[in-house]
Amino acid sequence: MLLNIYLKELKDSFRDRRTLLLTVLLPIFMMSGLVFFYENMVSGDEGESYSLAVDSSISEDITNIFAGYETIEFVKSSDPEKTLEDGEALAALIVSPEFISSIEEGKEANITLIGDSFSQKSSNLMNAVTTALTSYEKQVTAERLEAQGTDLSLIEPFSITQEEMSDDDTSMFLLAFLVPLILAISIGVGTGPSAADLFAGEKEKKTMEALLMTPVKRSTLLLAKWLTIATVGMLTGIVTLIVLAVEISLFTENLKSAVSFGENVYLVIGIALLLTIVYAVFVASLQMITSIIGKTVKEAQSYSAPIMMLAAFPGMIITNVGLNELSFHHFAIPILNLFSQFKELFMGVIDYQHIFLTFGSNLLFMLVIFIIGRILFLKDKWVMN
Repeated sequence: MLLNIYLKELKDSFRDRRTLLLTVLLPIFMMSGLVFFYENMVSGDEGESYSLAVDSSISEDITNIFAGYETIEFVKSSDPEKTLEDGEALAALIVSPEFISSIEEGKEANITLIGDSFSQKSSNLMNAVTTALTSYEKQVTAERLEAQGTDLSLIEPFSITQEEMSDDDTSMFLLAFLVPLILAISIGVGTGPSAADLFAGEKEKKTMEALLMTPVKRSTLLLAKWLTIATVGMLTGIVTLIVLAVEISLFTENLKSAVSFGENVYLVIGIALLLTIVYAVFVASLQMITSIIGKTVKEAQSYSAPIMMLAAFPGMIITNVGLNELSFHHFAIPILNLFSQFKELFMGVIDYQHIFLTFGSNLLFMLVIFIIGRILFLKDKWVMN
């Protein structure tokens, strides 16, 4: 009886165009957009040049300061500031007429850099110009000290070498944030319509009373409906992961080069699929509660909206947490542990204690929420409209 009800509800769910749209098409569009967005973000500025407006009378000695910066392209103009305002350059460099001669004579020399720090490209150009000028400033200082017979070690008593603890690049960190975020949102959005129709929809259509009059136990009916929501969530999550894998492998270069799990590739994929399934059944329980409480489909959807919004907050928290800083609570709190576990997986870390803790906490919370839903479903107050 349970299987028959489950198959019937599942078939009805996929007859609904909204469910099909949110389960299959939405993850494809969402994942495609974000994959290409992040690919463009991590691709850097390779081959891109930045236009810097300078005075048309600028000397070759000044342009030689930027000789090692191939990304800087000079736009000579009689009024560099106006050229910048007209959008023909990303920044403007205004140099005093006797800049080089003033430096050689030990006099004060002025240089002004104008740009928009809120613009990514303009900010990159300003940083490059500032770096070049700082390097030139150090060179001039060193030459003056040597001319006076001063040892350069007096102004540079030590050197600083900075090394990253992890060899993983930005692409891997972005994937560790991207995958669980889209997975959580897509599962929440995909299960929403089915959950709302299976309980609140039945009450709104006045068919719940007829279902309860059948000789089927309420617990069996509840379990069948919950399994339907969970199945929709699992399919949504799996479709999301498949779209991600296909698009990264076929349409990206930087993200593809970042994904390399070596001998653990199949183990990582298996854990990711199990994690998706466990998270889907957890979300199914939450969606079931909101649908039982809601009297109409619209009301149930209003209750379920915070669940989808809630998925974005753990991603913001975990982004600034280092891999070695992850502790017990990061894997014990549902939703947060989804981001924490995927972060470990993408960094090539497979900690079975953390994996079992993640699975166990999600299943425990799912069981508690399911029991609460069962208690509510056994009361006519919540199932009768």
